[in-house]
Amino acid sequence: MREPIIGLRKLRNNTFITIVTTLAVISALPLIFIIFYVLKQGISAINWQFFVALPKPVGEVGGGIANALVGTILIVLVASLMAIPFGLMAGVYLAEHPDNKLSNATRLCVEVLNGTPSIVVGVFAYLVIVMSMGSFSGFSGSFALAVMMLPLVVRTTEETLKLIPDTLKEAALSLGAPYYRVIFKVVIPSGLSGIVNGIMLAIARVTGETAPLLFTAFGNDFMNLNIFRPMGNLPLVIFNYAMSPYKDWHRIAWGASLVLVGMVLLMNLLSRWVIKKWKVRF
Repeated sequence: MREPIIGLRKLRNNTFITIVTTLAVISALPLIFIIFYVLKQGISAINWQFFVALPKPVGEVGGGIANALVGTILIVLVASLMAIPFGLMAGVYLAEHPDNKLSNATRLCVEVLNGTPSIVVGVFAYLVIVMSMGSFSGFSGSFALAVMMLPLVVRTTEETLKLIPDTLKEAALSLGAPYYRVIFKVVIPSGLSGIVNGIMLAIARVTGETAPLLFTAFGNDFMNLNIFRPMGNLPLVIFNYAMSPYKDWHRIAWGASLVLVGMVLLMNLLSRWVIKKWKVRF
């Protein structure tokens, strides 16, 4: 009597494991198919000239994405410099004062902002920055991306710092360390792996955003290092070239897509490495 029951339990257990494994594989298939198809279509465009050459005029074959690659790096870098300090300090405040009215209001605003469509953020940046400056610019694109990065940095910082034991902070305060030094020398370094992981995920998220840049950066076929002028970037190159009637431009769009997917994938892999390398155990 006992053996049939044990056999039935093993059957149920194996069935459950099989179902969970199958669903996990199915959930990963879309990403695998996307990477495979982009790699298949874009690998033919990848060469040294593709990375160092500027776009060719309409009707000429060839060209590269040097201006868009540099523009993407500059726009994301400036966006990071704008979003990370504010997001880090806001996360510290929410973790240190979790229950007051300002914290609850800030947390609600962050959650709503995190769910705001990117195209709405682009329109907001257009009205606030582009209209004020009187021209499109890479800076306005950075502002839009910074707004999108902010909620993710705030939430990951808050959730990471909540995991740090209060005894660690109390020990530093009992030794006579001022509050600001405890925050910057004890609390933040203790949660560095989670904070850096959140920052990398935020950067990876905005790197491929197109809608905000349509209203702000505008694009530029020439190499431009002035953040206050229109600036090329990879998402806009992909959008414009994919919509064109030229096969060579389609090839370049697939190549730029492969580069962009590679950048996002690299940022996610780096975030995983940071978690494993710098994880603090209490």
